Amino acid sequence: MPVVVLIGMLDARGLEHAWIRDRLKTSGAEAILVDTGVRDVPRVTPDITREEVRRAAGADPADRTRRDGAAATMARGAAEIARRLHRAGRIHGVLALGGGSATAAALAALPPGVPKLVISGLASGDAMPPAGGSDIALMYAAEPVSARVLAGAADAIAGMAAGAVAGRASGGASGGDRPGADPGTAGPLVGATLASGTAPGVHAARELLGILGYEVAVFRATAAGRRSYEAMAAGGTLAAALDATLADLSIDLPGGLITEPPTRPPTGLPGRLEGAARSGIPQVVSLGGLDVARFAAAVPLPARRARVRDRAGVLVRPTPAESADLGRRVAARLREAAAPAALFVPLRGLSTLSAPGGPLHDPASDAALFAAVREGLSGSAVAIHEMDTHFNDPAFGRAMADRLHTILSGFRVHAVS
Repeated sequence: MPVVVLIGMLDARGLEHAWIRDRLKTSGAEAILVDTGVRDVPRVTPDITREEVRRAAGADPADRTRRDGAAATMARGAAEIARRLHRAGRIHGVLALGGGSATAAALAALPPGVPKLVISGLASGDAMPPAGGSDIALMYAAEPVSARVLAGAADAIAGMAAGAVAGRASGGASGGDRPGADPGTAGPLVGATLASGTAPGVHAARELLGILGYEVAVFRATAAGRRSYEAMAAGGTLAAALDATLADLSIDLPGGLITEPPTRPPTGLPGRLEGAARSGIPQVVSLGGLDVARFAAAVPLPARRARVRDRAGVLVRPTPAESADLGRRVAARLREAAAPAALFVPLRGLSTLSAPGGPLHDPASDAALFAAVREGLSGSAVAIHEMDTHFNDPAFGRAMADRLHTILSGFRVHAVS
């Protein structure tokens, strides 16, 4: 029988949760009601109480404080409850009313493939705190949420949960979307980063990893993709990282000065190249996409000769000085890795735009980037693998995948011993 977890503040929306629970039962699904409320008495009896959620967070279950720390405590506890239920095989789907911090934390704690549905009046905008890499479906609903909307959401999550159960029981559809792999027998989950200019190389690595028995979750090198990838890497969902595309480090290069986004990631999420180091998972990293910075079309760029126009502005090759600065930052972050890490350097270009003959081909910037990385990693435990290929050469992608497989094999043996 599929199990759907209903998570939310049962003091504010208890009656709606009870209604959905009853609807799920008529659909043949079991419902587990988790209370993350912090204010009033719950309006329906939960299966997992707010006291149990506090206890899971390591807090005093009798502490009913309403201070600022209460929300953070419930978020930690909800994430831990979600992990425990998943390990026990007791989650085939999650449905949440509203998108508070506890909901976001619980969803972020679950791997891709577990159906997740959030009903929110803000679903058309920034509906909830970042929830990592979780594959969340958002359903817009006007307030108060009508029975018709609740029924549709309940039926949807019940169907998705039933599909998840059936997929596990049957072994899944052969092949799925991972070449050479069967989604019903998914192996360790590897997070990979990708941009349009690095897609061929990453897909070559992904294909080999699938053949070797891994499941690969691909994250776009955008602001949202960066947050999702780093949150999953830090949260223990990923077994390893193939962080091959760092385009999000250079794409926002403003006015010739390399800077991170103006604010730190919200809710304590790690910054770029910090998630894997924080969780201690093995990683293979490359420099894909560090050949591109984006400027507004109106910004004068007299000193920059290499540029390409697209719909969003102008793509510009970082100068040698900027490339060296990028290399130093990458090396500094990689030196913090606690688990085995390797850096792959494609000597003939970092994306489709900087291949020999490409519009952003610039050997001087390449050389400055590579030299800075070598110097920054000198004496560290990070192995550097330089290949006389372009990033999108299939051989380069396969070499990264093979190296990650080798690291993981040795890492698992060492961890067991």
